[in-house]
Amino acid sequence: MKIASSLFLFAIAGPALFAQGNPDWHAAFPAFKIAGNLYYVGTADLAVYLINTPQGNILINTDFKQDVPTIKKSIEQLGFKYGDTKIVLISHAHGDHDEGTEVVRKETGAKLMVMDADVPEEQSTANGRPGAHVDRVLHDGDTVELGGSKLVAHLTPGHTKGCTTWTMQVRDGGRLLNAVIVGSPNVNPGYILVGNKNYPQIADDYVKTFTVLKSLPCDLFLGAHGAYFGMKAKYEKMKAGGANPFIDPDGYKAYVAEREDTFRKEWARQQQNPGSAAR
Repeated sequence: MKIASSLFLFAIAGPALFAQGNPDWHAAFPAFKIAGNLYYVGTADLAVYLINTPQGNILINTDFKQDVPTIKKSIEQLGFKYGDTKIVLISHAHGDHDEGTEVVRKETGAKLMVMDADVPEEQSTANGRPGAHVDRVLHDGDTVELGGSKLVAHLTPGHTKGCTTWTMQVRDGGRLLNAVIVGSPNVNPGYILVGNKNYPQIADDYVKTFTVLKSLPCDLFLGAHGAYFGMKAKYEKMKAGGANPFIDPDGYKAYVAEREDTFRKEWARQQQNPGSAAR
């Protein structure tokens, strides 16, 4: 029991514990337009998205508290105002994506909206959690709308109980593109898929997540980490001109298939070795 509890806590706190181990997590990265009114304002790996509308901006993710000034600078480099942030959303309740939520909420007056199953973690102050005030509790399939832009919240649980994949349609010139911002389908080190007393349905939730991800129409392949979708390499291609490299439906399908295969192999391994955890 103590081992299982410790591993569960490691899985939740792991991103914060290893924040200094990945240089890309806190490294500044040029802010850029992905397509239409959708922009990237995150670090070299921790993805933050800004949706600009006539009624203000929507921000998806806030990274660690220390990254908030970098995000603010990126927003302003694009010619937008940090103070015009009206809504803050998250991909999931892990510190590398949400530790700064309460800071942004207080500095901008934005409304924080979080998937129901992640609300307890978002509002908690334990283990460095943000202790953020959630203004609106979201449920699977809910929409978030501002200034003509509409995002749909898809519950894709497993990585966290309320992990959320966001979709929206982006008008880019004469095209209407389906953007998918993947929450996370990853099985982190320390995750217990078999006999997890803190999260008994975790494996079934991952199965549901892959069913959802495979059902989503995708043109623009994005995610909570730039590494999910080869962000840095695609950015270099974008600078060189030509077709928008973030329009990558085949890359999305390949990514989801690879992540599902990895999950199923880990699940099978743990079924053969009950009490073990992901390594």
